[in-house]
Amino acid sequence: MFDPSAVSFGTLLDVFFSVAHDPTELNRQGPDAGTQYRSVIFFTTAEQEHIAQAYIDQITRAKAFTRPIVTEVVPLRGFYPAEAYHQDYVKLHPYEPYIAFNDLPKLTRLRKAFPTLYH
Repeated sequence: MFDPSAVSFGTLLDVFFSVAHDPTELNRQGPDAGTQYRSVIFFTTAEQEHIAQAYIDQITRAKAFTRPIVTEVVPLRGFYPAEAYHQDYVKLHPYEPYIAFNDLPKLTRLRKAFPTLYH
């Protein structure tokens, strides 16, 4: 869940599609494979569903990616926090090879592309 008074849904979509991951990879992200790694946007309102689908349609028409976008747009049925050992993982393990190769470059891109969002 997010706080719309802190960041707009549209801004989240900007980050999601430009920094967070590759929306053209089906059931995977980088070295991680499986449906739990699929590209998906969970919405809680009809307005969010419309905005997400319109965003995908727009970047598809603009050919922003060389491969088809496979991101799903589905209703949020529930939220389950990650296990305790996953909380603050990057912060607690910054020198782990997986983090250095996969996550830190994304944080660098986030800081550069969205400096007001990076804390």
